[in-house]
Formats: sequence, C-alpha cells, structure tokens
Amino acid sequence: MSEPSAPKPAATILLIRDGERGLEVYLIRRVRQMAFAGGMTAYPGGGVDPRDLDADFGWVGPDPGYWAGAFSTDERRARSLVAAAVRETFEESGILLATEADAPVVDTDNDEWEAERQALLDRSHSLAELLQKRELSVRADLIRPWAHWITPEAEPKRYDTSFFLVKLPDGVHPRAISTEHDLAEWVPVRQALADGESGARAMLPPTIVTLRDLAQHDTADEAMAAAPPRRLEPILPELVDVDGVLQVRLPDGTVIKPSVRIGPGRSVAD
Repeated sequence: MSEPSAPKPAATILLIRDGERGLEVYLIRRVRQMAFAGGMTAYPGGGVDPRDLDADFGWVGPDPGYWAGAFSTDERRARSLVAAAVRETFEESGILLATEADAPVVDTDNDEWEAERQALLDRSHSLAELLQKRELSVRADLIRPWAHWITPEAEPKRYDTSFFLVKLPDGVHPRAISTEHDLAEWVPVRQALADGESGARAMLPPTIVTLRDLAQHDTADEAMAAAPPRRLEPILPELVDVDGVLQVRLPDGTVIKPSVRIGPGRSVAD
C-alpha cells in the first residue's frame, strides 16, 4: 500500500450574522467544473499562499502563538493560516478583514479595491504585499478558531484545514463576485443543516458537522463566544464501506453518510 499523500494547509471561513430568520451563515456553491468539490455547497476558503509564511505585515488581536495552540502547529504556519483566511474572505466575498490599527473594516466595494482583489486572484501580489503597500493590519481580533479537519488518508488529494468563525463586520456586506462559485447566499444555519442532512444541498461531512455545531447557538455573538478557547482536536475521519456505500467514520465512531458520492476525486475535508 502506498504512503498517504501529505495534506496541504488550508483555511475555511464560516461568515455569520444575525438575520430576520435567526443565525445565518454565508454559503457558496462551487461550480461543477472545479476539480475539487465541484457542485458542493461549502464555505469560502482555500490554500495557504507560501509567500505569506515569512512575510512581515501588521497584526491586531491574538498573536500567532494563540493560533498555533488552537490548530496544533507552529507560529509561522499559524500566521499564514490566518492570512489565508483573510485573503480567501476578500477573494470570495469582497470583505477585507484588515484595517489601519483599530479603524472600521475597509469598504472595498469600488473599482480601486476590485483591482487589488483581482491582483490577489492572479497572484500578481500576495496578501502580505497588499497589506504592506496599504499600511493595513490583519484583524485577527475579528476571527475565532472553530474546527480542524484533515482529509482521510485514503484520499489522493488531502488538506489540513483550519476552520475560522467570523461575525460579519458592521458596514460591509459580501458580494457574489468569485468565479469559483455559481451561488452565494445567506442561509439560516438550521435550514442549511437540514438541507445538508436531507441531501437538498450537496455537502461534504465537515460542512455538515460544523453546521451542527453552529446550530447550537441562536446569535452571532453567542457563537463567537462559544469558539473553543483551547486546542482544537484535529478530526481525521476514515472512509468505511457500509452495506456497499462509502461513508465517513469520525474518530468518536460516528458514521456520516455524505450527501454526495465520495472516494477518488472527492475530498471530505472542505
């Protein structure tokens, strides 16, 4: 048997707000042409940019040591994970979690900032370079650690994914601007969970499980306050055959039947 592939570091962002229908979460549906998790309902997110590993940029909030403890890693990688969360939130929703000191989050709904977002997308510059140029600091104080998932060893494409919780900052709103998804919307958390469990929305297990955790809370502030204050236990599921159907078994023995086929080409850590 071949050795499992090494998981790549990634960040996923659960953007939440208080809506008329209760606690809501921002969900996207990845375009079907995407090589990874095409057609899945998920959260914004993506891989770490290696250029942010050792770059120098401003920082407000819990220091990298806090994030290293939360996600069982070193400070260098923890810093890049937070940077990835900030970059992916901007790339996929237009919200930049960075400011001058403690100022309000920057309004990026204009042509100037759209050009900066496009430059991130085509990798003309890194997030660190953007922050340095604009003299902005990452707002780590607006973010909370929420979950830590690692793709099963049987999967050919693997990710070590840190899930971050973010309450929608005042004065900004996400925009459906990414070419990586064909639907972006606010959905009541409990409705999203019901849709995922019934198969009405195709979701992979980490999305369903993190929605279950969110559904225990009624408001965004309550959810933010409930974010784990200590190290998150990494969840490394196994793929198991149950009556001829490939399912996911969590470390506690819980078996989850995904709402889509899994196996080669479908990862369960998104």
